[in-house]
Amino acid sequence: LIKEEQEDVRSSQEGEQLGLKQESNPFVLTATDEDSDHSEPEPEPDSDQQLLSHSSPVAESQDQKGNQHVDSGSTSDSRNVDNSPMSQTECDPTTGNKSFTCDTCGRTCRRKSNLNQHLRIHTGEKPYSCNTCGKSFTCNSSLNTHQRIHTGEKPHVCNTCGKSFTQSGNLHDHMRIHSGDKPYSCKTCGKGFIKSSTLTAHLRIHTGEKPFICNTCGNGFKRRSHLTNHLRIHTGEKPYFCDTCRKGFSERSTLNAHLRIHTGEKPYICDTCGKGFVWSSHLTNHLRIHTGEKPYFCDTCRKGFRRRSNLNAHLRIHTGERPALQVHMKVHTGKKGGVQTDCVLGVRGLQKSSLLSL
Repeated sequence: LIKEEQEDVRSSQEGEQLGLKQESNPFVLTATDEDSDHSEPEPEPDSDQQLLSHSSPVAESQDQKGNQHVDSGSTSDSRNVDNSPMSQTECDPTTGNKSFTCDTCGRTCRRKSNLNQHLRIHTGEKPYSCNTCGKSFTCNSSLNTHQRIHTGEKPHVCNTCGKSFTQSGNLHDHMRIHSGDKPYSCKTCGKGFIKSSTLTAHLRIHTGEKPFICNTCGNGFKRRSHLTNHLRIHTGEKPYFCDTCRKGFSERSTLNAHLRIHTGEKPYICDTCGKGFVWSSHLTNHLRIHTGEKPYFCDTCRKGFRRRSNLNAHLRIHTGERPALQVHMKVHTGKKGGVQTDCVLGVRGLQKSSLLSL
């Protein structure tokens, strides 16, 4: 049941955990933009340097990645826009102001430096490198923001709750928690989300896509963060510890739920009878007592159950599996493995571990 609860807690998290991408070593991971605050930082906004237009699909995709601004402090250009085959200069006849247009995607910028930075998207040039980890960036301000990962600096602070962030964009997304703004909506079910990356991950529920694959066992996952947590099953890593009892956990969300055992907190309350629960999934199962819902059915006899664990126990009636008997036999054999047979002391056909008290 606890394992089931951990799975429920994992599936309930919406883009809160760190997303990671596998390298050649299946257990060596690097941060990526989805589900992560540690992706290539978007430069800080400068109203004087914003792009004039981004009507093309390429430009729109880059807007979503935070590349619509340039570093106000980056004045040296690695490319000359006037001589570049990928750009052209235009002049507004009414204002006399120049604009600079990318011939590849049609994006228009007010300044040469803006377009110079934009062109690196097409060329792949990343001239600014981190001296600590070697990661490269298209503009100096992105490098400066990235370096806060190493220094621990979080200069962008929420005035409401005091939480701090390395990037202004992450603070902007966080503020929607307080305002309730969810600008990204699923066209299939109408559910709203604070971040576009969370919507992207949600859409996989409808499509069934599981692009993140474990190289060890082949299991697929909808989110990088779910794969990251899964990999700890193979490595045995439990980085989150309870300060009270020192029990270790592979996920922070599981630790948070465990802490309620010590505090007695039961934040999930049944509106019908007022009973409280430590886990949200416990409340979900409890509500079925009031509704009569039994969503788990046996394919053999079509009997319905409120909980998946109850269905799994029931299935042993049809399969003849007796896992509790195997555990019980260790009492007599003193070995780690028991023989699945009738117990000589008369305990026969044990199918649920709850029937034995060892």
